[in-house]
Amino acid sequence: MQDFMLAQLGLLGDQGIFSVVIYLIFFMLFFLVYPRFMLTQIMWKLERVAADMEEMSAKTKKYLMKQVSVTPDKKTRDSINNFFEFFFIPPASLDPMGSVKRLDHLLKSQKNRFRYFVNSVIPKKSVDEKANLTMGLAAGISLYDLTKIVRHFVELAKKTKSIQIAYIVQMQMPLIETMAKSLYKGTIALSRGDPIGDSVGPYVAAQMIGDKKTVEVEEDVVMAKVNVNGRNVFILKAHGPGGRIGYPGKAVANIIKKGKIRKVITVDAAAKLEGEKTGLVAEGVGVAMGGPGVERSYIEDTVTHKDIPLDSVIIKMSQEEAITGMRKAIKDAVPQAIEAVKRSIEMEPKGSNLVLVGVGNTSGVGDNKKQIGGVADWVEKNEKKIKAEKKKKKK
Repeated sequence: MQDFMLAQLGLLGDQGIFSVVIYLIFFMLFFLVYPRFMLTQIMWKLERVAADMEEMSAKTKKYLMKQVSVTPDKKTRDSINNFFEFFFIPPASLDPMGSVKRLDHLLKSQKNRFRYFVNSVIPKKSVDEKANLTMGLAAGISLYDLTKIVRHFVELAKKTKSIQIAYIVQMQMPLIETMAKSLYKGTIALSRGDPIGDSVGPYVAAQMIGDKKTVEVEEDVVMAKVNVNGRNVFILKAHGPGGRIGYPGKAVANIIKKGKIRKVITVDAAAKLEGEKTGLVAEGVGVAMGGPGVERSYIEDTVTHKDIPLDSVIIKMSQEEAITGMRKAIKDAVPQAIEAVKRSIEMEPKGSNLVLVGVGNTSGVGDNKKQIGGVADWVEKNEKKIKAEKKKKKK
């Protein structure tokens, strides 16, 4: 065998052996240099995305500052910059007993802190304008935090020269970019008080309230009693048109404790799967309510104790559509959602008492049919604007 290999090398000659040596050297250099080349290329892309996110975050700060004052002074700028570093530490989960109450307490403390800050920077603005700025700040801080996390991993990959870290961040970047752009648009929409996708629950509630007057039954939550096909329906929603979510869970629990309720129905926006159409209406059971889960827990605990059925109606949309201006497909789904709610109501005998909750951020959506008259026109104009922007991008 050894003689055969020597014979083969002899057939190659000096030139053949030289070619093999060159090939082996090139092959070794390729494996040594290629990972560094790939790391450099990936880091260039990550650096560009991180810079874009930092620019978006800076723009949201400037926009929020202009909402406070057209010409903000140094004190105002410093106050907003410092408040963007605000953080929330969840309660300890080692002992699960009482975790809902602890989380509820911390969320209230967070809300009070936001309110105090907004009142200090825009004391003369209306209540609704203050609520809008509060929501805008929450979205802006979320974008700022996301930007800091991305920058952290970019710098960590550069510092350690780890292609594994760079690969992990790169794989997540399409989702992160989409989230960042959504938060950027959402900050502007919420601070202006525009109707957003997540406002569809309150919008359904306001439509069904009609011309009835509402009363505040819980902090930032209003209610109206409406007769729907012979059934008494207590309709709840966050107080609008300022950006609010309220405490619907506590409101529902209090109503159930005071009277005999046959059913609780919730209407909310829900995240769609890729391939599903925006505005798809679905019916199910349970509490359709996002967020940290405190308000949902109050409803679930109360209805379980009283053996009250829970129905839910959801209008599907993407996460981006939920926090940006309401799309036409979402607005057009409202009549179908109302019909689904009525079907659920009619399952109970006439004379029954039911609770309907329009869950979600009521930004841009008032408390009854009269106060939401301009929402449909706004959505139509917003849809035309979005389509025009898409045509420009294609060109």
